[in-house]
Amino acid sequence: MHDAHLSPSPAHDSSRRRLLLAGIAGTATLATGGALAQSAFPTQPVKIVVPFGPGGFADITARQVAQLMGDKLGHQVLIENRPGAGGVVAAQAVLSAPRDGHTLILFSNGTTIATTLLKLPYDPERDFAPVSTMAYFDLLLLASAKGPFGDLRSLLAEGRKRQLTFGAINPGSTQNLSAELFKRVAKVDATVVPFKTSGDVMTALQRGDVDLGFETYTALRGSIDAGLLKPLACTGSSRTEWLPNVPTVKEAGVEGYDVTGWNAFYVAAGSPEVAVKVYNDTLRQVLATPELRRRFLEMGADPKASTPTEMAAIFERDKRKWAQVIQQANIKVS
Repeated sequence: MHDAHLSPSPAHDSSRRRLLLAGIAGTATLATGGALAQSAFPTQPVKIVVPFGPGGFADITARQVAQLMGDKLGHQVLIENRPGAGGVVAAQAVLSAPRDGHTLILFSNGTTIATTLLKLPYDPERDFAPVSTMAYFDLLLLASAKGPFGDLRSLLAEGRKRQLTFGAINPGSTQNLSAELFKRVAKVDATVVPFKTSGDVMTALQRGDVDLGFETYTALRGSIDAGLLKPLACTGSSRTEWLPNVPTVKEAGVEGYDVTGWNAFYVAAGSPEVAVKVYNDTLRQVLATPELRRRFLEMGADPKASTPTEMAAIFERDKRKWAQVIQQANIKVS
């Protein structure tokens, strides 16, 4: 006679086997489901197309963000530089890529200017979808440290006696249009002199060829930190963390002037909604990283994410503002 405790019946053995197999199958399903949940998107390396050359502010900041995004997404995030007038080359590269969400493009406030200034073969608002802002940055109103202007009020007082000269890079750039906007809001007689590079603006300021320059902290940081150029005001609505002692244009006596530059990420219209959500969530985490924030602030930028809806509103607002400036300054559309 077999002991029932030592030798289970065939029915009991069969039941145990079914439970065991079911448990194994369930575990496998959970493991597979978890893996799918984690790697549903992206499924391959991601590309960010930057419409500027290597080494500039947009390129450097995008690379820093891309590295941290890659760590969180589990796939490499690569930067592809496609410089060209108004971002056309970069935009066309993205529009010709598969609409699978694995290609992003960096837009800037310059993109809103291009919609009026250039005859674009696409519509940035219709053919692309916003993901999030990446960084905000102000311009600075700069004078020679050896010049006669200790603050913006003294420069405006001089402007009531004679015509002033403002220096900024290329007509149609944010810097150039910011200078045009300033002379209208401040109600001063001024000529905006165009220069090819930020370095040329710096040289003109130091030589006294122009009274005031409009440029980013990033571009002329060396000369500012060395005490060769004096920031008279910043163009945003509040003082910056990187130059907290520099007043805003409003604080310096000019009401109604506010210029804030930005860089943001977009995807081609028709890309999967999951891509926008995943990138937005990832950017929120990355841009809140203390180390990245420290690096951005050192370059004169404030890392900050937005919702896609907020980004769309920013784009539309700036497009209208710069279109008006372009029209008033009579800058020709090409």
